Amino acid sequence: MIKQVQKGFTLIELMIVVAIIGILAAVAVPAYQDYMIRARVTEGLSLASGAKTTVSENIMNGTPVASGGAAAGWAAPAATTNVASVGVGGTGIITVTGTPKAANFVVTLTPAPVWVADTTPAETSVTWKCATTTDKKYVPAECR
Repeated sequence: MIKQVQKGFTLIELMIVVAIIGILAAVAVPAYQDYMIRARVTEGLSLASGAKTTVSENIMNGTPVASGGAAAGWAAPAATTNVASVGVGGTGIITVTGTPKAANFVVTLTPAPVWVADTTPAETSVTWKCATTTDKKYVPAECR
């Protein structure tokens, strides 16, 4: 009698492999979507870095209101597919707003010390406080 050697996989083995792949995909796809939104929020914060530098310099130098105050010398970047706008308020507060593709995030960067409407230079270096109303899983650790 000749013994037959099994060739290929059984139906049960194939079903187990398909089930494992399905479970992994069910976990991986939502995580991937979250990471994509986080990358889009990070794009907004990188667009705000130019504003942070300008506002910091103006606070440290005591730039007068007539020269543009905290936002003197800064030009807003063009909107992108992920970032709707980057704006600087009168006291140097920077607001970054995202598009629906980026979960409509809103991040506010507040300088300390805040810019005051005189020409007195700041006595300490400028630090930034990040705040958001967006779901915390989409923003960097400094904004949580």
